[in-house]
Amino acid sequence: MTELAPPTLPKLVQRFFMDHLKEQRAVSAQTVAAYRDTLRLLLTYVASALNRTPSALKLCDLDAPMLLRFLDHLEKNRANSVRSRNARLAAIRTFLKYASHQDLTSLATIERGLAIPLKRFDRQMVGFLSRPEIGAIIEAPDQTSWAGQRDRAFFSMMYNTGARVSEMIGIRCRDIVLEGQPTVHLQGKGRKERSVPLWRATAKLIKSWRHLIGEPARDEVLFPNRSGGRMSRSNVTQRLELAVATAALKIPSLLERPITPHTIRHTTAMHLLQSGVDITVIALWLGHESTSTTHMYVEADLTMKEKALMKLQPSSAAPQRFRASDSLLSFLQTL
Repeated sequence: MTELAPPTLPKLVQRFFMDHLKEQRAVSAQTVAAYRDTLRLLLTYVASALNRTPSALKLCDLDAPMLLRFLDHLEKNRANSVRSRNARLAAIRTFLKYASHQDLTSLATIERGLAIPLKRFDRQMVGFLSRPEIGAIIEAPDQTSWAGQRDRAFFSMMYNTGARVSEMIGIRCRDIVLEGQPTVHLQGKGRKERSVPLWRATAKLIKSWRHLIGEPARDEVLFPNRSGGRMSRSNVTQRLELAVATAALKIPSLLERPITPHTIRHTTAMHLLQSGVDITVIALWLGHESTSTTHMYVEADLTMKEKALMKLQPSSAAPQRFRASDSLLSFLQTL
């Protein structure tokens, strides 16, 4: 009885995307694109290093030393951050785990590749805005213009929900419920849906905005661009920069640090935490799969409180350092 030959690397890549990701795991198009970009970068790099075409590569070519050189290339030549480097490695790991079930002859190579650890990095303290600052940004857009009214409603809902940019630009008119308890239905990462209640002020802005655009069809996006299509990430970033510049006329401190759409998401989380909302509720509010992700806001809050305490209660007495006797030091030296 003849053994079946293991699949080639091109065949493995095709099956990984078509069978594993799309059919078996049914991941989103954004997730497929993330894996696609990573493997395209990897295969292009390895093919160039070995002077072959990507289609001529073998799974054994993706050994640990080659993967380490590729990761080093991402950081040094492509100026990727450690976080981006780790994200690429995570995608490669997923592919290698799939390949380990398809090509048993390459298990040794795969196991050494899977043993490459994620790189540690210093996590910066979460940046967020004060209530006066986020209030100034929401009120900054010109309420007499079409774009200004859209931006006011957009930023208000973004702060209210803590939604990601991808979630905000994907909201359709059917996702908004304004009768009874105002609510918005969001579709987050991995096609996970969640419902977030809207504050009265937010609901009022949404009602005014829908009245301005003339009650569009249920399937149309709630916050369109000038052409009536979906806003892009860069479009949102640009509109936020304009709002920050206007708000900075009243609060100049806004210009002292970078403010991105994700800063508003951090602001929502921190304000909920400081208002006494339980961390598990905040995790549901933000659409986090695990509270471990939300815990960074607790760490940031504790760090701020510690710094405030040090300012309020400065220590007047210098701590005395314990000095052991010579005999004790001699004893410890013998251990």
